[in-house]
Amino acid sequence: MRITNQMMINSSMANIQVNKKQVNTLDTQLSTQKKINKPSEDPIIAIRALRLRASLNEVTQYLKKNIPDAQQWLSTTQGALTQGESVINKLYEYCNQGSSDSYASEQRNTIAESLKALKKTFYDEGNVDYAGRYVFTGYKTNSTLTFQADSKEAYNISEYLSADKIEEYNYSYGNVKTPTAADVAAKTAPGTPENTTLHRLRLSYDNITDITGGKISYSYKDTATGQMTTKELNVTTVTTSDLEASSYAIADNDIVFNKDTGEFLMGKTLASNLKSFGATVSVNYDKTGFSKGELRPENYFDCTNNTDAANPSQYTNFENGKRVRQDIEYTIASNQTLVVNTQASTVFNSDIARDLDNLTSIVQSAIDAHSVVDNIKEMKGLSQYSSKDDQEYLESCLAAAQKQADYADHQLQTVFNRGLTKFEGYMSDVNLAITDVGSKGQQLDITKNRMSNQQQTVEALKSDNEDKDLSEIIIDYTSSYTAYQASLQAAAKLERQTLLDYL
Repeated sequence: MRITNQMMINSSMANIQVNKKQVNTLDTQLSTQKKINKPSEDPIIAIRALRLRASLNEVTQYLKKNIPDAQQWLSTTQGALTQGESVINKLYEYCNQGSSDSYASEQRNTIAESLKALKKTFYDEGNVDYAGRYVFTGYKTNSTLTFQADSKEAYNISEYLSADKIEEYNYSYGNVKTPTAADVAAKTAPGTPENTTLHRLRLSYDNITDITGGKISYSYKDTATGQMTTKELNVTTVTTSDLEASSYAIADNDIVFNKDTGEFLMGKTLASNLKSFGATVSVNYDKTGFSKGELRPENYFDCTNNTDAANPSQYTNFENGKRVRQDIEYTIASNQTLVVNTQASTVFNSDIARDLDNLTSIVQSAIDAHSVVDNIKEMKGLSQYSSKDDQEYLESCLAAAQKQADYADHQLQTVFNRGLTKFEGYMSDVNLAITDVGSKGQQLDITKNRMSNQQQTVEALKSDNEDKDLSEIIIDYTSSYTAYQASLQAAAKLERQTLLDYL
């Protein structure tokens, strides 16, 4: 085959282009320190790079966003629970002291105010939020746990009550008041304090409008058939005044509902039967008007907000008598989620509010009863009541007032004594919730460490796939550039050759 000069020149130019392209490629690598600049240079590296980058972005999302968010949510929750625990502990201390001591007169006013303040503090912790989302209200993260102001909203509420919460309770009536000057002159008979014991089952609210249909139902498992049995009870709705007028007379198998206090009062036979059945009592009732600090029903019960009758809002918290979990989950790793929220019903439940209100009421009753005693004693020392008739009358009033005060002291001590068991149980619930949050935090820390290690691994794989060592690039570049320069020199010599050089 005849090789012409032009063929040699063309071959030299092609070689120069190959060397020049290699130098250009290495120059780009020197600038970027990447193996490839576009997918066509090496499709396998490009595909692997896409996969590794997607994996790295996913891990970074977990590590930089999801896990820190979950940690902050848990931290907010734990802080609130810890504060709640300190409140319950303080209440337990009050009960512990009050169970063996009726408290001195000067202490009662302080205790009454302290109980109100502690209740507010406790449920304020239930209103904490993280980044504008309330952490204890389940899916309703835009809703507070309690009413933030007095409200005239109207609700229809369905509530499930366990029969094991039926308790004996002492009721006093025939209250004695401080006699006025007219009472002393007319020798108006003082009240006759009386005391009776009944069995009660409380709703979560007082000042109820009415029980729907005047009936409640209770369900229990029939031991003979093994089937669930449901029965209805007719309930008479009364007020506190009605009960006092009837001297709290309730037959053994009867049940009444005090809408003022939100309590079902029943005779001992009915109470015993419901307890022995292990019954669950279902109540549907209406309540209009809530005070600031009261619990919002939608966070606890199946209910309907009928404030706007044309557009009622319905809320479901139970299915088949069991509470529906409203879990807020964070994806903290591939195929791994973590429930970060604690529902209010497990810690900030309505029983605590009712018990605190009851304690406050009992303390206030003791304050009022002793105030009447002190007032009558003071009246006995006034000159205007120095006559024998007035003194005898005031003495009879004092005896009645002292009896009332004794009832109040006994009730105070009894309620505080029962509070020991109740608040110990509430303390256990809070501690359990704190432990649960702590275990989730530990799980999150373990996952965070694993994600951090995984991030380093993926980054290393990504670097191995995409990056090129600078020293290696410099060596290759120097070699390629030398070859390029040599090709230029060789081509230059070739182009200087002519036919005359061979003549």
